[in-house]
Amino acid sequence: MTRFDEPLKRAVGDKTAAPLASALGISTVGELLRHYPRRYAERGELTPIASLEHDDHVTVVGRVSAVQRRPMKNRQGSWLDVEVTDGKDRLRLAFFGKGAYVAEQRLLPGTEATFSGKVNVFSTPNGVKRRSLTHPDYVTEDEETAEEFSTAPVPIYSSAQNLATWKIQRAVRTVLDVLQLDDPLPAELRRRLGLPGLTDALKAIHRPRDHGDIARARKRLKFDEAFLLQAVLVRRRIAAAQWPATARPGKEGGLLADFDARLPFRLTDGQREVGAEISADLAGEHPMHRLLQGEVGAGKTVVALRAMLQVVDSGGQAALLAPTEVLAQQHHRSIVAMLGDLAGGGMFGGTGVALLTGSMGAAARRSNLLDAASGAAGIVVGTHALLQDRVQFADLGLVVVDEQHRFGVEQRDALREKSQGGRPHVLVMTATPIPRTVAMTVFGDLEVSTLSQLPSGRAPITTHVVPAAEKPHYLERSWERIREEVGLGRQAYIVCPRIGDQEGDEGDLAKQDKDEGEGEERRPPLAVLDVASLLAEGPLHGLRVEVLHGKLLPEEKDAIMRAFARGEIDVLVATTVIEVGVDVPNASVMVIMDADRFGVSQLHQLRGRVGRGGLPGLCLLVSESVPDTPARLRLDAVARTLDGFELSRVDLEQRREGDVLGAAQSGRKSSLRMLQLLRDEDVIESAREEALTLLAADPLLESHPQLKAELDALVSNERSEYLEKA
Repeated sequence: MTRFDEPLKRAVGDKTAAPLASALGISTVGELLRHYPRRYAERGELTPIASLEHDDHVTVVGRVSAVQRRPMKNRQGSWLDVEVTDGKDRLRLAFFGKGAYVAEQRLLPGTEATFSGKVNVFSTPNGVKRRSLTHPDYVTEDEETAEEFSTAPVPIYSSAQNLATWKIQRAVRTVLDVLQLDDPLPAELRRRLGLPGLTDALKAIHRPRDHGDIARARKRLKFDEAFLLQAVLVRRRIAAAQWPATARPGKEGGLLADFDARLPFRLTDGQREVGAEISADLAGEHPMHRLLQGEVGAGKTVVALRAMLQVVDSGGQAALLAPTEVLAQQHHRSIVAMLGDLAGGGMFGGTGVALLTGSMGAAARRSNLLDAASGAAGIVVGTHALLQDRVQFADLGLVVVDEQHRFGVEQRDALREKSQGGRPHVLVMTATPIPRTVAMTVFGDLEVSTLSQLPSGRAPITTHVVPAAEKPHYLERSWERIREEVGLGRQAYIVCPRIGDQEGDEGDLAKQDKDEGEGEERRPPLAVLDVASLLAEGPLHGLRVEVLHGKLLPEEKDAIMRAFARGEIDVLVATTVIEVGVDVPNASVMVIMDADRFGVSQLHQLRGRVGRGGLPGLCLLVSESVPDTPARLRLDAVARTLDGFELSRVDLEQRREGDVLGAAQSGRKSSLRMLQLLRDEDVIESAREEALTLLAADPLLESHPQLKAELDALVSNERSEYLEKA
């Protein structure tokens, strides 16, 4: 019986397995069978030859229309010129030497065949484009069964140089001919949902008799992907619910009550509702695992601080983990400011608030480490420095992870293991709105709370695209708008994709990419140092212009942010270090240079830095992208709406599933081959319900050994990093 984890060379031989491993990274039977056809060619519906582009590695189905021997121009001998047609256009094939002799015997006029090779496009003297393949690989009708060749859809695989699609076909066929798998899905579930067996589905997707076979196979294989992922997450949630944790119910008349009484504003209904959910979780004897998502400026920090104060009231400590020093310092300042004298501890009966970052001075670091270890600091804010072994807590009760997508599970676990009394409660936060299906798939082991209501006093933000190439006077007007706002006593941000001439850290985009849909080399991304200098000497001359980027020393970054917050800087030219957490209510304008170089969610995050203090916000997206290209349409979508959840769907539609799920960051392939998170919402919901029902009845899967083995394999192999949201 063939197994998914069986080495491919054992199933098909070294000669066939070697090119699959080197070209596509396929080394097991399972990896080969999960390399599904990317499309199907129809006999009689030939690939449009006119669509072939120069240097493309292509697979085409065509019919030989003419064969002719032609003499060599500069030496003795001849070559074979074969003409292939799709009924409208013609493709020339060139064969030399022994290859020409073999092709002359096999590629007779009227022969239908599949060809694979690299396209060469050239123009004739009269300007007609001609397309050709030199020494292409090919397979003819004679090498297929007559029935299959005449009626069945032909699977076309994603291939590579020197690995034609039919070579993959043949390897798949060799495996399928002897394939018998234990089906991990329970028979009763398959029957109830009308799903074919796994072996039948794999045979149908790779060797379909008709399009009905393909549809039935896709239904099963999509459900497999959704169900296995949901089962892993549900099983993890059930296991986490059994871990012990110290209950943190808070106390009457404690810090939280004092804090609430001093709040200068009224909490929104959403903040109160989410706060009640978190409070109930903290009071439990099993650890909270909750995701708090919300729009930019929805008040997540206040909700998180109230949770931290409840833990402190219960005798414990809370740690807030931030991805950058700028954000950690901002959180520390804002928490101290919101607590007022409650942050002093001592005679005020409050609690210490400590800051730990990697570049702190030795004396301050020693003092704050002691406060964390002794319990004098009830709240400890920091970056990755919190994860180091020397950082100890007296009684860590709550871990808050801000912008959690920037941290791997190993980092989250490293902080969680510092608790002395069972597992700490965990609250992860993101200001990047997540479509419901992504939340179910990526964060399926967490309870999800959403803040969608903005606090009162938040002003609307107007967003416009500034087409700098088409209408340069629009860009000139942008600088005038900044001068007008500064003249009213307000401040502005200008964001650039990179720091300077060399690659940098936060916010840098050093890759020289091509504009989507335009196919032309782009100039290097605009840099903070260059733009700041040009503006200070030109259209913003006389204004107080300063730069902020990730290569500055931490004390420099902190000093600049403090000066900007005090109103001592008019215009801050920065990279995306200001993307999250930075809160300067007096800032009313943001200009994002080369805005098409940023993703939708990133633009939405950046835009959220203005309009925070009751002043109307203005965001200008400067771009040289051409109308109707994907880049420009992305900017138009951001300008059209302030709804982050709508934009998150736009973002997901324009990106590969693996990027959203974290595979791009980890350098691994996405586990999703069939499933599409936006289009297959019904499949994901059905899979989640089935996984919940099955695991509630049989948490250890004692009655389903094949499913248990499949889930264990899924978690133990390299896809576990993707499942852990790395």
